[in-house]
Amino acid sequence: MMNTASAHCSLGFTAHFHESLRSSGSNASVIFRCGAEFVRIGLSSSSGASVCSKGCVGQICALPDIDDIFSEKTPTPILDTIESPMHLKNLSHKELKQLADDIRSELSFIRHETQKSVKGSMSVVELTIAIHHVFSAPMDKILWDAGEQTYAHKILTGRRSVMHTLRQKNGISGYTSRSESEFDPFGAGHGCNSISAGLGMAIARDIKGKRERIVAVISNESIMSGQLYEAMSNAGYLDSDMVVILNDSRQSLHSKPEDAPKTPINALSSAFSKLQSSRLFRKFRETAKGLTKKIGKGMYEWAAKVDEYARGMIGPPGSTLFEELGLYYIGPVDGHNIEDLICVLNQVASLDSTGPVLVHVITTEDKETREEKQIGISKKFNQDPQPSNRTQTYSDWFGEALTMEAQLDKDIMVVHAGSGMGMDPSLKLFRDRFPDRLFDVGMAEQHAVTFSAGLSCGGLKPFCIIPSTFLQRAYDQVVHDVDRQKIPVRFVIPSAGLVGSDGPTNAGAFDITFMSCLPNMIVMAPSDEVELANMVATASCIDDRPVCFRYPRGAIVKSNTSVCHGVPIEIGKGRVVIEGKDIALLGYGSMVQNCLRAQSLLSELGIYVTVADARFCKPLDIKLVRQLCENHSFLVTVEEGSIGGFGSHVAQFITLDGKLDGSIKWRPIVLPDNYVEQASPMEQLALAGLTGHHIAATALNLLGRTREALLLMC
Repeated sequence: MMNTASAHCSLGFTAHFHESLRSSGSNASVIFRCGAEFVRIGLSSSSGASVCSKGCVGQICALPDIDDIFSEKTPTPILDTIESPMHLKNLSHKELKQLADDIRSELSFIRHETQKSVKGSMSVVELTIAIHHVFSAPMDKILWDAGEQTYAHKILTGRRSVMHTLRQKNGISGYTSRSESEFDPFGAGHGCNSISAGLGMAIARDIKGKRERIVAVISNESIMSGQLYEAMSNAGYLDSDMVVILNDSRQSLHSKPEDAPKTPINALSSAFSKLQSSRLFRKFRETAKGLTKKIGKGMYEWAAKVDEYARGMIGPPGSTLFEELGLYYIGPVDGHNIEDLICVLNQVASLDSTGPVLVHVITTEDKETREEKQIGISKKFNQDPQPSNRTQTYSDWFGEALTMEAQLDKDIMVVHAGSGMGMDPSLKLFRDRFPDRLFDVGMAEQHAVTFSAGLSCGGLKPFCIIPSTFLQRAYDQVVHDVDRQKIPVRFVIPSAGLVGSDGPTNAGAFDITFMSCLPNMIVMAPSDEVELANMVATASCIDDRPVCFRYPRGAIVKSNTSVCHGVPIEIGKGRVVIEGKDIALLGYGSMVQNCLRAQSLLSELGIYVTVADARFCKPLDIKLVRQLCENHSFLVTVEEGSIGGFGSHVAQFITLDGKLDGSIKWRPIVLPDNYVEQASPMEQLALAGLTGHHIAATALNLLGRTREALLLMC
């Protein structure tokens, strides 16, 4: 693998590799230059890579592509013996550490093979091993909040052989799935649900007299969610036994992450965590509670305050919050120290009738794999794969258009929610230009909506950016805090429609339906990136009622154009893109492009098609719809949304207007009434019947040309 004379390096620097025979045998080394430094990577025919050293050389040759270093699968001897979590029970701590290395190598290989992010799972390898070593799944229920952190769990629970199909059509899910494995007792969707579901399982267990243990793993990505605190508060009140593990990967919504507070991990905190979780300490604490209660209420309350104060002094900032909610706090624990993790979890698992317990675990997402440790590759080599020559997306275009609009209007603000701890990269330009005008609230969508309403009431122009699937969580606030009061909040809905490998969990199938039924909401969707910029300008001008617009996750249509300042569109005004006479295709949003593809296919068959861009679902351009009905015998509406959306609004109008009583025949094309599972974007559109070929076939069927429709789909 390493004996090629030269190879291209994908990391953006020029390097050459030089082979030399060491005096001890036929070992080789690679010397390459990165910036002003030279780095030697030692190689051995028997043992592979060794630690690299720095120095100067006279001759430089090319370093292989970094992916080639891991293209041959590294041996994983311990992992190869694991067919189910039960096989972890008899492994020593040393073997468990080796298993952690094996799993990281496996995850690195999966990342290379699938080009999918595994960073979240890299951070919880030791934690996953410790959980399965201590608890007995599937009898014990292990619930996860974040799908990306479950890949090590999937590997250990019998799905290793199919991990190469991760997030692919007919492959395994990127999230936990009840239908996929008995080791997944509950589906991890948008986060924040594991404590609620786990508490329900714990209460059901108690009522039925069973003894399984419930473990819910949450992350600091979901710690902003209100549901999480509601669940913890209810768990504290009900006092049912369950274990909550907070995986703290040290991420923060702080504008400067390096300045955000960090929870220290040291020998003292480790010892205190073990003491907190010990049976003796817990029994002593419960005994002390009982004694002080007998003495009197005042003594009991005083003792409780002393206990809370002492534990708060030793514990990290914020630890007493969990105590106030009724969860017994233990931590912080080093999430990469298997011995400490097993010690604490064993103690917690062995206690009966203790109520809810929260174990605070500190992890890091940039853990090196065994190969990276051996050859000394920099942390930057350990990043998840990024597509080269990345095409510009609708989100990129929106970010630039909004920034241009904000330069002209100082009242424009951005409130972003719904993407965990990761702000949409398209907003980086806006944040760099206007850092004081952007508020990223994490997974707190309900707060984001009402906060935006407050900004609007204060005279500002908030653009509330929430991906379609996450906006569902804030619907009550959209209805009562915004629409009912006619407060001009501008809802920006990215990731609308089908979203490829993220499957139905992150798909935006329902926003057209649930936003367009609101009495005061203006609902629109751009057919291309130029229309998107125009709708940004349009939304900025609306100051008497709320407005929303959606756009898809994919690449823009006119890749050779540059972003220009948007021009406001007349409210409720659609447009005709192509004139025809045989059949009319009325598209909404990005589906206008597929209507144009269908028009091109049909024109080759001598069929003249009108393609219209509705632009607005509400208010509907009734003049345009009447025109299409009067000038054509057939009308087809096309949208990338569920039943009850744009097509339903068109049907409502043409029915009440009497158009369906005449010669017009109408057909809607919408997403099917089922969840479209993960696949590539084109595969999903084909499954949903929304491609240009499907639209053209629908038109041919309406025209009675069934044979040609069948041939078109072959």
